[in-house]
Amino acid sequence: MNPCPCGWAGDRSGRCCCTQESIRRYRARISGPLLDRIDLHVQVPRLEPAELRSDAPLGEDSVSVRARVVATREVQLRRAGKPNALLVPTELDKYCRLAEDDQYLLEAAVEQLQLSARSMHRILRVARTVADLAGCDNIETTHLAEAIGYRQVDRGNRV
Repeated sequence: MNPCPCGWAGDRSGRCCCTQESIRRYRARISGPLLDRIDLHVQVPRLEPAELRSDAPLGEDSVSVRARVVATREVQLRRAGKPNALLVPTELDKYCRLAEDDQYLLEAAVEQLQLSARSMHRILRVARTVADLAGCDNIETTHLAEAIGYRQVDRGNRV
């Protein structure tokens, strides 16, 4: 989804001509219940022209990323018999246990961003996956914070 009707809101060029009200109306066209069902809400900035050159440094190759994802999925299947995305709320208590301070952080984020219970459960699943990708047995504060950050475009944080 574009960030606004003209597509330039948040771009460093400053060429967005939309009013705050038109951006609010545009983003409100997608319902909260639909957004609740999307795990990752991220903004992807425009690349600089130099980053598009054939001699620009490359990021991680797809083969390496795929290997990490396959290994992480195997961890999830061994632990729960299914990927984290399919964990039901009762399984979240077992496999996505948070330290007390992190539980308060999650609750504060849910309150501040005005998230639903479904969104909170999705954050826990994503945090578990982030921890799995990092090779950690427990969800740490950094994993939870990253998962919360993926909800930044959620309804509670709209313009």
